Amino acid sequence: MTDKSAPNVLKAALWMVGAIASFSAMAVAGRAVSFELDTFEIMTYRSIVGFVIVLVVAGRAGTLGQVRRDKLGLHLIRNVSHFTGQNLWFFAITVAPLAQVFALEFTSPLWVLVMSPFVLGERMTRIRVLAALLGFVGILIVARPSAETVNAGVITAALSAICFAGSIIFTKRLTRTETITCILFFLTAIQAVLGVICAGYDGDIALPSATSAPWLVLIGCAGLLAHFCLTTALSIAPATVVVPIDFIRLPAIAVVGMVFYDEPVDIFVLLGALVIFGGNYLNIWSETRRR
Repeated sequence: MTDKSAPNVLKAALWMVGAIASFSAMAVAGRAVSFELDTFEIMTYRSIVGFVIVLVVAGRAGTLGQVRRDKLGLHLIRNVSHFTGQNLWFFAITVAPLAQVFALEFTSPLWVLVMSPFVLGERMTRIRVLAALLGFVGILIVARPSAETVNAGVITAALSAICFAGSIIFTKRLTRTETITCILFFLTAIQAVLGVICAGYDGDIALPSATSAPWLVLIGCAGLLAHFCLTTALSIAPATVVVPIDFIRLPAIAVVGMVFYDEPVDIFVLLGALVIFGGNYLNIWSETRRR
């Protein structure tokens, strides 16, 4: 590593600290409001908070003019996938150990490898196949499928990773023509509408109490901040540097679960996550060398 690249790595690491803190804060806040609101209501208020933030920031930056409706269908598909995944994730963190949910969430990039040939037309190489297989082995280690270990939390966490992968793929397609402001605008606007529809299908949308309102604001802010920090880190340092830092999220959330919720640290979850990380890192390392 040259002296010139060292500051970039340090900056990326600092941005990733922000991402890790934000993702962890969102998980804690999600649990705090889950006793009062269902996942659809949480997503509704999260999206409304996010939409207001996007309008204020984009308005001040003068980028609201970048919002276009050319790819509205693609935005809709992308956000239905993300909305579904986020609802499953919010449910999973209320019924499964946080470390287990985060470990399964890390399989999203590997599902992207599986889906990308069909959606993006990318070639499936032998390294990508091996990376995907490693990820599948990691899932088996984390979940340890049996009548006792497979439960609603494991299933919803695994399904949320697949939905997040779909969101990643369609986001990648959108970034070819759309700006970040445009993508974030439709992300928060469409998901706010979806949240209202799903939360209000029974004619009863619970209003947040004075206790839960600050947690909902935290969820909305943390969700946007986490993705902003992660994107910024990737823009100033290689993925081979950023991804290992991102995996610090797992032991960090394991400590949070142990301290605040008395969740035991499961060695199989950590081992499975290490295998999943190996699959992700193998693919990134291969792509970096090839390019």
